[in-house]
Amino acid sequence: MELAQVRLLVSDFAACYHFYAEVLGLKPQSGAVGGPYEKFSPATGSAGIALQDRSMMAEVLGELGDTATGHRSLVVLRVDELDAYCEQITGRGAVLLHGPAAMTDRMRVAHLKDPEGNLVELQEWLLLRG
Repeated sequence: MELAQVRLLVSDFAACYHFYAEVLGLKPQSGAVGGPYEKFSPATGSAGIALQDRSMMAEVLGELGDTATGHRSLVVLRVDELDAYCEQITGRGAVLLHGPAAMTDRMRVAHLKDPEGNLVELQEWLLLRG
């Protein structure tokens, strides 16, 4: 078994596409700016984040037609230099909710939300720095 992706069901596909591609700097697979589906990949690793238009999945599972409320996901991305990355993405429009700050003695984090309110955690693993 292999994890292929984490898929987020979104209502404003264009805004979320812009956030993951332009603000966070992840690479889109096909360039389908208008949706209804797109997978994004970081520069390294095989896991990805995908967006899917919520209305498309509601055709399959009717209960998804309801408006999403509350926090249903937390996307976690590891970065090498948290402070520098946070400076870059805030310059591109990201709004940090928390951090960069220590979470444990082994990890620093920052938190933000995508346009749909999904939480994104940026992690810097301190043990990898030696």
